[in-house]
Amino acid sequence: MASEVSVAQSSVATGDPHICSDSSNRNNIVYSVYETLVKRNDEGRFIPSLARQWNVESDGLTWAFELRDDVKFHNGDSMGAQDVVASLNRVIDPAIGGAYGTQGVYASYIGDAEFKATRSNVVKIVTKEPMADLLDLLVEMPIGPEDELDRLPNEYIGTGPWQVAKKTRDEQLLTRFRDHWGEKTEVEEVTWLAVPDALERAQMVVDRDADISCTIGLEGKSVIEEDGRAKAVPWESGLCIIYMFNALQGPCTDTRVRQALNHGLDVDSVIKDVKKGAASRLSGYLTPHHYGYDPETKPYVFDQDKARRFLAEAGYRDGLKLVMDIPTTMPDEAPELAEHMKTQYSMIGVEVEVKSYHDRPAYAEMVRDKQIHDLCCFDSSPRSTFRVLREKLHSGQRGPWWQGYNNQEVDCLIWTAQRTFDYDAREEIYREIYRTVHRDAPWVFLYRPTYYWGVGSRMGEWMPELDGMARIR
Repeated sequence: MASEVSVAQSSVATGDPHICSDSSNRNNIVYSVYETLVKRNDEGRFIPSLARQWNVESDGLTWAFELRDDVKFHNGDSMGAQDVVASLNRVIDPAIGGAYGTQGVYASYIGDAEFKATRSNVVKIVTKEPMADLLDLLVEMPIGPEDELDRLPNEYIGTGPWQVAKKTRDEQLLTRFRDHWGEKTEVEEVTWLAVPDALERAQMVVDRDADISCTIGLEGKSVIEEDGRAKAVPWESGLCIIYMFNALQGPCTDTRVRQALNHGLDVDSVIKDVKKGAASRLSGYLTPHHYGYDPETKPYVFDQDKARRFLAEAGYRDGLKLVMDIPTTMPDEAPELAEHMKTQYSMIGVEVEVKSYHDRPAYAEMVRDKQIHDLCCFDSSPRSTFRVLREKLHSGQRGPWWQGYNNQEVDCLIWTAQRTFDYDAREEIYREIYRTVHRDAPWVFLYRPTYYWGVGSRMGEWMPELDGMARIR
C-alpha cells in the first residue's frame, strides 16, 4: 500500500463527533481519529478497543470497564477513566443535538445512567434498567480528553491511528499518529476529498487522482470497469429502504391492509427498474449484517390475488385510497420508487396520492412527530438491532420513528432480550421478534442497496469493512 492515500467521498463535513449520525462520510473520518471502548469484529461481535476487558455484575445494571494503560491522545496526554466519563456524559447531553431528527437518541437510552471513574483505569456504568445491548451504544461513542472537549467541534483530539493535520470544507488531511497503541500502518497520510458527483469520484480513481472513491454508483462502476486499470468493489449494505405505515390511525392500522400492500408489490421488478439490479430484497426490518436477523424468514411473495383478498377481508373490496409521503433525497430514488409503487398498487385496487417533501431535515422531523399520512418512505440504518427495535417498533417506548405499531408479544420479547445477557439466547429472542414483525408487516419491506467503491491499483486488495466503513490501516 502507498505511503500517501487519497479518498474521495461526497462530503468531508464531520461536525461534532458526539452527535448521533449514521452518515458513512462523516463516520469514515470520525472513527479514523477517535476510538471507542469496544468495537465490532468481522462477525459483528464485540471485542476490546480502549477497554481491555469488561464485566457485568449479576444485577445486570453495573458494568465495569478496565482501560488500557498504554493509550495516548493526539496531544500527548495519557487516557484515563475521567476522560471516558467526561466523553460519555457529553455524548448523552441532549444539547449536543443530532442529525436528521436524532437529537436526544442516546439520552433516551442512558440519559439517567451513572458514569463513574472508580480507579484511574476503571470506569463503571450503572444503568437504571438491565441493558444487555449496552455495547451497541458504546461502540458509537468516541472518547476524547476531558480538558479538550470544550474545543469540539472545531478541534479534534482523539486516540485513533490518525490525527487531523488540516481541515477545510473540501478536504481533510490526516497524518499517522506515531504513538498509537495499536497495530502500526505503513501509510503516513490520508487525504479525504469532498467530491459531490459520483461519476467524478469514479473518474478520479481511473485518472489516479484518488486511490479510493466511495459510493460511485452504477455509472461510476461502468466507467472503472471499461477502463480496466482500477476495480469496482461491491458491498451489500446494512441500510434498509422501507415504507413505514401509519398504524396510529387510518386504514393501515389493519394488519391485513399492511400485508396486502406487501404482497401486492413486485419488489424484484422495483429493484430491476429503479435500482438497476443493485439491491437485494428484505424479508423484514433487518439485513443479514444485523444481530438477530432470521435467515429462514423469506420475503413476502408477490401475489396480487392474495393482496386483493386481504383488502376485501379488511373491508376494502371496492378499493382503497392512500396518501404516501416521500422525501426527494435520502433515498435519492424515492420519487421514482413512489411512481413504480403507485402503478403496481393500482393493479390491486389501491389508489395512491404522492406528497413530496424537498426539505429532508424537516421531513425527518415530520416523521419523528408522527405526522405522516398513510405511509412514508424512509431508511433504517442503525447497525444496532436494539436501537431499531426501541426506536421504531416498541409501542411502550414510542421512540422517534415509531408510527403506531403495537404488538404486546413483541414488546415483552424486547423487554426479555434486554435482560438476557447470554449472546446466543438473546439472538434467538431477536429472531423470534423478527418472525413476528415480518408477519405483522408494520413496514413495506423493500430492499437494501448494493454500493460500489472505486479502488486504485496502489491499494492492492483493499475493501470496505463489513459495516461499509472506509478504514485505512
